[in-house]
This record gives sequence, structure tokens and C-alpha cells, in this order.
Amino acid sequence: MTTYIPSLTLPEFIFNSPAASILFPIALGTAVGFSTRPEDTGRKYLSWKQPPLRPPPWIFGPVWTVLYGTMGYAAYRAVHLGTSPLNGPSTIAAAKHGATLYTIQLGLNLAWMPLFFGLRRPLEATVDVLALLGINSYLAYLWGTAVDRTAGLLLVPYVAWLGFATYLSAGTGYLNNWDLRDPEDKAAGKKAL
Repeated sequence: MTTYIPSLTLPEFIFNSPAASILFPIALGTAVGFSTRPEDTGRKYLSWKQPPLRPPPWIFGPVWTVLYGTMGYAAYRAVHLGTSPLNGPSTIAAAKHGATLYTIQLGLNLAWMPLFFGLRRPLEATVDVLALLGINSYLAYLWGTAVDRTAGLLLVPYVAWLGFATYLSAGTGYLNNWDLRDPEDKAAGKKAL
């Protein structure tokens, strides 16, 4: 079990407000999405070799909006309900440990798009999404068994999508020889050697 680290954990007021818990990850995810220029991202996405079952680019925005909202509500339920003084020490500890894990996973989640589309580093992005998958699988288990079953179940679609995202990230990296640079950048890199 991880440790509760206040300095690495979102402020308590976010977890204690359902609106803040839901809107915070949606707002951050939207900001990161727009910072990577969606029109360029869609164009880049379609220009790379892709594994089978890749969805069209337009599907990611709506799916991630729902997933961010759902994970935010799960965090609200787990931390707000789990840290109630009516609970025993083990439930409160599990809720607080989960709050730290949730914060860490949110940071990793927000780093994926700049890694993959901004820096075009599919290997690092795949490592990032694998870490996300592991952390969130554990978080769903922790919250679902030690704090609030509903909170754990609310993370299941997110964990499933992360599994699919891992497949897409690794597949795209592999099929493109782990190099997503534009052809002119690749040619310039070869000339420099």
C-alpha cells in the first residue's frame, strides 16, 4: 500500500465537492488536449501506421470527457465518504492513500498526450500509460474493497480504456519503429549523423 503524502495529493476541498471532483480532471484534460492543438493531433494520428481496431480521432474527446468525469466522481465518493470520522482508521487510511494515488495517476494521465503527440516519444508514452494502468487497477481494487465499492466500480471503465490505450500506444510505437517524427525531421536527423 502506498503512503498518504499531503504534498503530492490534491487539496481536500477538491475531493469534498462533487462538482470540483468531476470538473477538475475534465478541465485539466481539456486544457492539455487543446494545448497540443487538436487539428494537428488528428492529422498526426492519421499519418502514422496504426494497429487494428484504432478508433477515429474524433472519438477520443468525448470518451475522455466521460472518463475524466467518472474518475472525478469516484474520487469524490472514495475520499469524501472514506475520510468520514464515522469510519474506522483502516478505511480512512485507505481513502487517503487512494487520494495520493489518484493525484499521481492524474499527473501521469495528463503527461501522456504531450509525450506522445507533442514530443513524439511513443516509448515514454507507453511506459506512462502502463504505469497508469497499474496504478488505476490497484486504485480500483483499493477503493472498491477498502473504502467504497461504487468508487471502485466507477474506475473499471477507465481501467479498461487504459488497457486499450496501452495497446494503441505500444502498437503505434512498434509499427512506426518507435519514431513518430515528421519525415522531414527524420531526414534532417539522418543528415546530421
